Amino acid sequence: MSVGGASVPRLRGATFFSYQEALTWLYGTQRFGIKLGLEKYSAITSRARSSRENQRIIHVAGTNGKGSVCAMIDSICRAQGYRTGLFTSPHLISYRERIQVNGEIIDEDEVAEGLTALRNKIHDWEPHPTFFEITTALALAHFKESDCELIVLETGLGGRLDATNAVTPVVSVITPIGYDHQAWLGETLEAIAGEKAGIIKAHVPVVTSAQNAAAEKVIRARATECDAPLGFVTEPYTGAPLALAGTHQKQQRGAGHRRFAFRQD
Repeated sequence: MSVGGASVPRLRGATFFSYQEALTWLYGTQRFGIKLGLEKYSAITSRARSSRENQRIIHVAGTNGKGSVCAMIDSICRAQGYRTGLFTSPHLISYRERIQVNGEIIDEDEVAEGLTALRNKIHDWEPHPTFFEITTALALAHFKESDCELIVLETGLGGRLDATNAVTPVVSVITPIGYDHQAWLGETLEAIAGEKAGIIKAHVPVVTSAQNAAAEKVIRARATECDAPLGFVTEPYTGAPLALAGTHQKQQRGAGHRRFAFRQD
């Protein structure tokens, strides 16, 4: 298979022979670029059956602090006895860091087996699913097989058309919004906020940090449209020391802690 004149590795038969071969195929799909939209991802999850009704999902979008908030929520929930799944991106050293269950990264064999199953389902799809869509499907399938009770999902790009937005969470979280990925999300803060606020679902509670006035207006409008309860974090969390440096981390901790102070509208 070729994309733009470049070759995308094919599997030998219907089986990956190694973790590295699985990653070679997956990274080859980066040539398909970024395609915002939920149609292909919804089809992947439907065919892979990679979601479970009794799994509760916390969905996190924003510009700054998404990774910290996701890590803190995961840590808090594990401390409360929940079996958690954590999906973040990008990774620092190993691809496996993106998918964690109870603080443990996914095994190499589980990556290889999961990507084999997905590849066998989508190898002839046109247009081909992207790297992020496949990785999101792999994560949710792994969380299902691992019997996770609570899943923390970090958006990859934006929110409204991000692959992670095909799920329905029990709460949506929006961290501070700034100018990022303007080529895809829009040139103005209002446009970017509109994409991030796209994770807000009907009647699903939303927690957000203090925002720029323009971004706050957009979030409020989306929450009203969806009849979604909206809470703003107004005070940093100071109930315990944090391993992460920086006063802003206390604000992020506030977004993840069950006893945070907030203003509800």
